Amino acid sequence: MSYDILIIGAGPIGLACGLEAKSRGLDYLILEKGCLVNSLYHYPVNMTFFSTSERLEIGGIPFVSNNAKPNRNEALEYYRRVAVSAQLKIQLFEEVVEVKKTGDTFKVITSKNRTYSAKNLVIATGFYDIPFRLNVPGEDLPKVTHYYNDPHFYAFQKVLVIGANNSAVDAALETWRKGAEVNMVVRNEDIGHRVKYWVRPDIINRIKEGSIKAWFRSEVVKIDEQQVTIRTPDGIVTIDNDRVIAATGYQPDLRFLEKLGIKLSDDAIRKPAYDPDTHQTNIAGIYLAGVICGGMDTHSLFIENSREHAVRILNHISAKT
Repeated sequence: MSYDILIIGAGPIGLACGLEAKSRGLDYLILEKGCLVNSLYHYPVNMTFFSTSERLEIGGIPFVSNNAKPNRNEALEYYRRVAVSAQLKIQLFEEVVEVKKTGDTFKVITSKNRTYSAKNLVIATGFYDIPFRLNVPGEDLPKVTHYYNDPHFYAFQKVLVIGANNSAVDAALETWRKGAEVNMVVRNEDIGHRVKYWVRPDIINRIKEGSIKAWFRSEVVKIDEQQVTIRTPDGIVTIDNDRVIAATGYQPDLRFLEKLGIKLSDDAIRKPAYDPDTHQTNIAGIYLAGVICGGMDTHSLFIENSREHAVRILNHISAKT
């Protein structure tokens, strides 16, 4: 089980790296701890992309959508068809638990007690795995989730949505339309300006008309079984509550990079060290692809501007090979 390249992560960018490796005749394997395009699978069922379908394409394989902007299910279908049609070599539900380097070879040990060796590693693990925690009492109650999925589950419930960006706004609007009584807790003074341009006016109007109650410049301080306590500019407020959707954002697994010896910047962004032309890190033979390249700045890289990473990485690996 020795390869030229091991790719960690079977998201769109990991798949793009696999396509590029195959096109160059290199022996590769993609390892994924979850399902295919695991992050996209965990997106809300009704999620619509900001980008048009052609900007989500990888490997030059056309992405045909029924809508101007594709939805989650169309994306899952597209990337699944890419994997099948290209016969990509992928091991799903197999997490990388340890990496050792001996000479110029990496030994990769997985959750299935398998050991693979490779001359090069490409890390394309995204940032959707670790939510930002509230760090308040009651956050671990069963009624609290950091991953919103289907609005029907929240019908006729008293729902509190924490956050004001795309995930939070989608959750607030969709659950309200399914009959939930929705409150929002927003740390800043307004709804986020990165919210999709066709959605932002909708949430603003629902708040203005009083259909959704928004607590601006506020934060949750405690979650109980049937209530939530909020700190507002006017003081402490306690509201009745059945469900909490904490759409507080997510972060990449930078600890994994540190374990590999990859240097991170000392500032809050903690950007990994890599050559922007080749995407090779300070560890020879280890490359970064996709959103992980931005560290904590998870809003600077997307599928559409990360697809090119695969070509840069494989250009460098091919030249070495």
